[in-house]
Amino acid sequence: MEKFTTLHGVAAPLPLINVDTDMIIPKQFLKTIKREGLGVNLFDEMRYDDDGNEVPDFVLNKPAYRDAEILVAGDNFGCGSSREHAPWAIKDFGIRCVIAPSFADIFFNNCFKNGILPIALPQEQVDLLMKDAEKGSNARMTIDLENQEITTSSGEKIPFEVDGFRKHCLLEGLDDIGLTLEKASAIEAFEAQAAQSRPWV
Repeated sequence: MEKFTTLHGVAAPLPLINVDTDMIIPKQFLKTIKREGLGVNLFDEMRYDDDGNEVPDFVLNKPAYRDAEILVAGDNFGCGSSREHAPWAIKDFGIRCVIAPSFADIFFNNCFKNGILPIALPQEQVDLLMKDAEKGSNARMTIDLENQEITTSSGEKIPFEVDGFRKHCLLEGLDDIGLTLEKASAIEAFEAQAAQSRPWV
């Protein structure tokens, strides 16, 4: 998993509440088990019309936000069904951080497992960041995970909370497999000892 240390990039404003996982990645794109290739269908029903043409007014179709790496969203982001394809699509598009007043629990957990930093902040602070994001591609934010701090385009600093273990995993680029591999030596030693003491197993 790619390490997350400091992110400096464009933030896209999505001032919608209750954005569920079907809005993030509609059900017809859940057939794949690959984590790549879903970014083009992120927010598919909002990004494209019935003929597959881009909807010009949707934020990620606007030139200023096509390369957004941060998403500032409304309350209860990621609610609905527990599909891991949702963070896969977000990450594949290029977004590494989502900021909102609150998140659905399963989506929140899945973000960390896929190298995305979800940040929950009070509504007034999200409103401030939303206004900053609305300035466009010239207004870049900085997300400093080590120091747990967001810096707006105007230099204002906003602290955020993150669980220590999850922070460690993001900083080191460790998903569940990576965490297991950290114990590879201990696992191999245990297996060798078990093979000697119970050769019939």
